Amino acid sequence: MSVLPDKALLSVLRGERQTMAPRWMMRQAGRYLPEYRALRADKGGFLELVYDSAAAAEITLQPLRRFGTDRDGLHAAILFSDILIVPYAMGQKLWFEAGEGPRLAPTLLDSTLDALTPDYSRYDAIYETVRQVKAQLAPETTFLGFAGSPWTIATYMVAGQGSKDQAAARRMAYAEPERFGAIIDAIVAATVPYLIGQIDAGVDAVQLFDSWAGSLSPQQFTRWVIAPNKAIVEQIRAARPGVPIIGFPKGAGAKLVDYARGTGVDALGLDETIDPAWADAALPKGLPVQGNLDPLVLIAGGKALDDAVDSILAAFRGRPHIFNLGHGITPETPIAHVEHMLKRLGQAA
Repeated sequence: MSVLPDKALLSVLRGERQTMAPRWMMRQAGRYLPEYRALRADKGGFLELVYDSAAAAEITLQPLRRFGTDRDGLHAAILFSDILIVPYAMGQKLWFEAGEGPRLAPTLLDSTLDALTPDYSRYDAIYETVRQVKAQLAPETTFLGFAGSPWTIATYMVAGQGSKDQAAARRMAYAEPERFGAIIDAIVAATVPYLIGQIDAGVDAVQLFDSWAGSLSPQQFTRWVIAPNKAIVEQIRAARPGVPIIGFPKGAGAKLVDYARGTGVDALGLDETIDPAWADAALPKGLPVQGNLDPLVLIAGGKALDDAVDSILAAFRGRPHIFNLGHGITPETPIAHVEHMLKRLGQAA
């Protein structure tokens, strides 16, 4: 039997500290699981899976079936989808190049927002996935939806693909701030109804992923990360009061303090570069935090993994804490190491 109350992870997002930290893993539904690889081989490419609601629901539930939802299991499901569904619905073409990642066209370097024809029916299959998962989800398990944050989405829309330094979007933001600001505003306007739709379909909370937040200077971070995320938080809170919102500005470092205060998120995700002891001392008292095990130490296993788990739990013992990775689990992660980590977390209570 579980030692956690129903939806313990949701209670942490609402500011309640649990004796045992509930947990989930970023990208917990995906390529490290043989059952996922088998389904993908049967169904086809990544986008085809996302738009097959029955398959996407199955993938969302796979890690919960494998690891369970009790003391030594996982305590949240994260919707299987992709952050680039928003620009796809805004009118860009979206496809995935094998071994290279996503592509968007036309790029906003070479085109304008006016050239795009939005098709918000492209959200419908995602909402159907949410409904199918919700119908099968154990009552004790929290269900998380998500979207990409405007800065990160804009970097893909401008360049048409990911890059190491997001130079194309950064140059546009400096040289043409009004043009870039219009892109950010359009992404906010497309993201808010998308997240509200996920909430209405059945998710309990949502996360905003800002994967490239770490590439910005402090002034640009305030303008292109804090301000648009604040706008999303305020609009969702007004439309659907009481639904927790997690912010995850990867690479933000010391700017996390300003992000937490400026955006008004209910909980803050921490990447693996953040010292947990610093975070506990610097962040607003009582703010729930999520994180922040290095995905590579999960691959390494052994004493390094045990020490890292114990250090994170010790640092956040006095505040609401959800145990998670500092970023997504990698495909080569041994499942036995995940099982060991979950068991150690269960024993730590």
